This record gives sequence, structure tokens and C-alpha cells, in this order.
Amino acid sequence: MADTLVIVESPAKAKTIGKYLGSKYIVKASMGHVRDLPKSQMGVDVNQQFQPKYITIRGKGDVLKTLKDAAKKVKKVYLAADPDREGEAIAWHLAQYLGLDMNQPLRVVFNEITKDAIKEAFKHPRHINMDLVNAQQARRILDRLVGYNISPILWKKIRKGLSAGRVQTVTVKMIVDREREIQQFIPEEYWTISSMLISKGKVFEAKFYGIGDEKTELKSEADVKQVIEQIGNHPYLVKKVTKRERKRNPAPPFITSSLQQEAARKLNFRTAKTMRIAQELYEGIDLGNKEGAVGLITYMRTDSTRISVTAQNEAKEYILENFGADYILTEQRTQAKNENAQDAHEAIRPTSVLRTPDQLKEVLSRDQLRLYRLIWERFLASQMASAVLDTMSVDIDVNGVTFRATGSKVKFPGFMKVYIEGSDDNKEEESFLPPIEEGESLELKEIEPTQHFTQPPPRYSEARLIKTLEEQGIGRPSTYAPTLETIQKRGYVALEEKRFLPTELGELVVTMIEEFFPEIVDVEFTANMESDLDGVEEGIADWVKVLDQFYQDFAKRLSVAEEQMEEVEIKDEESDEFCELCGSVMVYKLGRFGKFLACSGFPDCRNTKPIVKEIGVKCPNCETGSIIERKSKKNRIFYGCNRYPDCDFVSWDKPIARPCPKCSSLLVEKKRKKQGVSVVCTNCDYQEEADS
Repeated sequence: MADTLVIVESPAKAKTIGKYLGSKYIVKASMGHVRDLPKSQMGVDVNQQFQPKYITIRGKGDVLKTLKDAAKKVKKVYLAADPDREGEAIAWHLAQYLGLDMNQPLRVVFNEITKDAIKEAFKHPRHINMDLVNAQQARRILDRLVGYNISPILWKKIRKGLSAGRVQTVTVKMIVDREREIQQFIPEEYWTISSMLISKGKVFEAKFYGIGDEKTELKSEADVKQVIEQIGNHPYLVKKVTKRERKRNPAPPFITSSLQQEAARKLNFRTAKTMRIAQELYEGIDLGNKEGAVGLITYMRTDSTRISVTAQNEAKEYILENFGADYILTEQRTQAKNENAQDAHEAIRPTSVLRTPDQLKEVLSRDQLRLYRLIWERFLASQMASAVLDTMSVDIDVNGVTFRATGSKVKFPGFMKVYIEGSDDNKEEESFLPPIEEGESLELKEIEPTQHFTQPPPRYSEARLIKTLEEQGIGRPSTYAPTLETIQKRGYVALEEKRFLPTELGELVVTMIEEFFPEIVDVEFTANMESDLDGVEEGIADWVKVLDQFYQDFAKRLSVAEEQMEEVEIKDEESDEFCELCGSVMVYKLGRFGKFLACSGFPDCRNTKPIVKEIGVKCPNCETGSIIERKSKKNRIFYGCNRYPDCDFVSWDKPIARPCPKCSSLLVEKKRKKQGVSVVCTNCDYQEEADS
């Protein structure tokens, strides 16, 4: 008969752990947090050392009763929530509610949900770590102090429903600042000169470097003409050939933020989706064999790239067997530690590298498999030998004008056999040059000057924004996904073409908070506050003092803002369309998935409709309708006939306003990762490159 109760957060986790512990243990789920601050009030007494007022979360009464009844029937209760601040707080709240003796070692933590890890963890229970609990409390209370004090002012002065979170506001400000940079950007002209040269029958490209050995910028067409005149009909002579062997190291195994970034780049996953699927892989998947349910990856909220010796050795054996001795990493690489990192857990890795993605195809969903493969490949590559590249740089002289050509080729692939990290930048792929020799005379095939203009900084993608937040020390990995979701739900930013764009409302809120609460949107202040809160977690800072230091100045600013902040009315932008139900003018509104049209007669009339974007192509199906751009429920762009549902034509690829020259069928633009955009026929094999 069971004599021990184990409480975890989720049923999936309970199922996996229960299988390993056996019949003497009952494993139940708390379904996440059981107590929290009330939603209807701030729930913090600032005059009593920021004492929080916790209440049972609505809907958790039955769960808590079940846990209490179960606790009465056993001799021992263990609290096995996730190994982070949130998990520690859940354990603390449960211990208080169940009346457990917190002088006893009640807490069990593990970084992976596998048989060996679980059994080992239960051999070494520990006391609840109050430093972790206080760190979670301090962050929660600080967010309340900011949100529940500033938000009512914004409701009163601007619009109901607004909020001003500690991390979300500075994130919106970063997006607003980037938009300001873009609007104020003044393009500068510059030119490049590219020469296509021939050596031993092979064509390669060399680019203008400068005059003599000095690098020279071409700022105008006049500069280009001067260089072209100097080149004249003089021969292209190879002045210098430099050959080197270069090592390339793999990216380290994933931490939370790098997983979110890479999943966005390579899988097109939103941050929230990445974390949801990672949670599923961590808590356990039923493999349908003798292993049953098992956690496939280690804990996914981590800022450390550390790897256990056991995992290193297992990877080493796998690499030796599948790739050979040359691919084994002979000495572990030391990774530069982020100064903001807590280093509490291992990196994100497969719990066993022997469970290959191909073996799990039948038991994982498509998205689970894609994310697992990403994690598996990244980890395995991090444990493999460096790649070796042969690089070549050639300086070419033409009557005192220097051109330079560079190239490389893989001499030994090493980790590149498995995985190469993605990039936010569009980097040109290098190609290897022909065997050019110093003193060689090259044949000119073509010379082409090109005008360019400097570009403004790009708008933030999810991956780039997360990377910047991490670099600036704003928030922590576990906060990135909810922060990005919140600023979109509040209507402060919109995601257009996978880039964040501030709304008028977002810009207004940031401007007003900048004026009255400058520290809230100050990047350095926010980063320092994160460090102070980390100090609470490490036991070197008192959480009450940290909050008090912030609140003294903040309270004064609240009084000033209440009196001096002016009321602002944001009027909806009118469209040139009228409501087909009541005849009122339709106005532009901003929702979670971007702009849409709504009747200005709201709330009497609640008519809404999407903004129709014509692409100038007749429907090939019914030949009377026209093709419009639409969005799916998952916010993915597709194309359909405006006569839907009478005409059911749809296409994920953008139709082109001309027929196929070969068979007269519909042409579409097809996007491919490596080849870019090409125009293809939907009926025959005709294909062409799209206009750039």
C-alpha cells in the first residue's frame, strides 16, 4: 500500500514519474500554481514590509482538497515541482496549505525525467529554498507595484484595459526606439565594383578593395568613374595569394533563449509554441515500448551550457560508432559564461542521445519531432570535433587599383556533418576559388559597378528581440514568451511579416511613461533591477530592501503622474468602407493578429471584417472573382478568391498576374529557403527566377 505522496505540476509529469517510483508512491498534480495574489486588488501591503496577500486561485479548490485528503492517508509528502523559482514557490505554497513541516526535507528536484534521475533525486530530498521563494515573491510583488499602480493612471488618462508591466514596457520601448531610428534614418549612397575574372577556364568574382593597399570607399558615381578610368584596359595581375587553414567550432548546446531564437529561425515557431512543445518533451512522451513514458529532454528553463559527464560520455560513444574516431571531441570546450547567467541547471539536451529523432518518428507529433531533432542535433554537434576549412584570399592589381577575392571550402566537416547554427543575417555563401597563383594574369569577363544605399536597422523579429533582451540583461529566459504575448494582446505592437511594429497606442504609452516614470523604461535600470532580484535568489540581498529601495522614488512619481499627466483621446482611423449591416463608417482596429475593420457604431453594431488586400490577379478557378491576400487562424498568409464561399480557390503561394508561357496555366511565387523566390507553373514544369 502507498505510504508516500509526491506532488508535481502536471498530469503528464505525474504519469511519467509514477511509473518509475512504483506502488509505494502516489503521484498527483497541482495543475501549476495553487495560490496567487488576487486579481481584483494589488494584494500587497506596502506599509507592512510589502507583505503579500495570497488567495487560492479560482478553480483550484477541488485540486487542493484532493491533495489534502491524499496527504492525510500517507506517512510522507514530497514536493517535486519544476527546479526553478516558480517551482520552489509552488512547493512552498503547497507546504503551507497542507500544513507540512518545513523543517523536514520535503523538496525533490531533478533536471530530467528519466528512471535513473528520478530514483537518484528521491535519495536526496532537501529543504525548501526560501531564497528561491523570496526571489519569486519579489519579482511578483514588484510587477504588481508597477502594474497595479501605473495601469489605473493609463486607464484614466488614455484608455481602459491598458497595462504597464515592468519588463513588457521596456520591451515595447525598445521596439518604439527602433521604429524611431528607422524613421529618422537618412540613407547614404555608396557603390561597389565587381569584376568577373577567368583563371584556368574558371570564372570567379573579385570586388573592388581600394587604391593600392589602402581600403577606399566609393561614395558617388564620380568616384566609380575615376576608378574605371584608372583601370582602363590594363591587365588584372595577381599580386598576393594567402592560404590559411581555419577551425570552426560548433554552437554550444541550447539554453532557453538560444532555443527560442533557433526555433524561430529554422522552424518558424513562435516563442510560446517552442516553450509549450519543449514542456511536453520534458514531462514525458509514451514511447509505446518497454520504456513507456519518458522525458526526452532535460529541463528547458536554463541559462547554462554545462553538460554532465554522463551525457558527454554517451555522446562520445555514439559519435565514435556512427562517425568515427576523427569526429570525437578530444577535449571539452569552455564556453564563455553570460554574466547574467545563474548556471543552476544543465543545458537543454536529449536525456539520451541514443534516442535518435528517426527512432521517434512514430510516437512524436510533427512539431514535437522537429523541435526534438533541433535539440538533439545541436547537442550532438556541440560534442563533436571542430570543422576545418581551407580559406583563400587573393589580391589583384589593375594599374594601382586593388580587387580582392575570397573563398573557402570544407577540408574536414567535423560537427557540420550534423548541424550548423542559423543566423538572423543574410550572409553570402563563400565559394572556393580556382588554383590561382601569384603573378598570374587574369582574363576580364565582365566589370559591373552597382549603386547602393545604406539601410536602416531592421525591425525586431522574435529571435532578434529575444537575443537583444538577453544581451541587455532584461527579464529572464522564462519571461520572454509571456512578455511577447502580452505586448501583442495589449495592442502595443503588431507582428507584420514576422517583424514587430509599434502601434500608435504603444508609442503613446511609451512616451507618457518615459515622461513620468523614466526608470520603468530605462534599459540599464531594468537590467540592474534584474541583478538585484538575482541577488535575492543567491541569498546575498534582502527582498524587502530591494523592493523598498525601488518603491520610495516610485511612489513620489505616482503622485506627480496622477496630477500632471494629461488625458489623451485616441481616435480610430476611419476607412473608406461602410458597414453593410447598419451603414456606419468602418474604422481600423488593432487586434492580436493585426489590423481589422470594425463598425464605428459599436456596441450597437458589432460587425467586423478583415482588411482585404487585392493582388491584381483574376481568379483562375471562376474567372470572375479576384485573388485577395488572407490570413489563416494561425496568422499565416494565403491567397483566395474574393467570391468565397461561392468559389473555393486557395493557394499558399502568391499567384502572378500573367499566364505560364508554356501551357497558359497559373504562375505562382514559390519561396524556398536556399533558392529564394522563384516563379513556377502550377500545371507544368516551367520555372524562372523571380524579379529581385
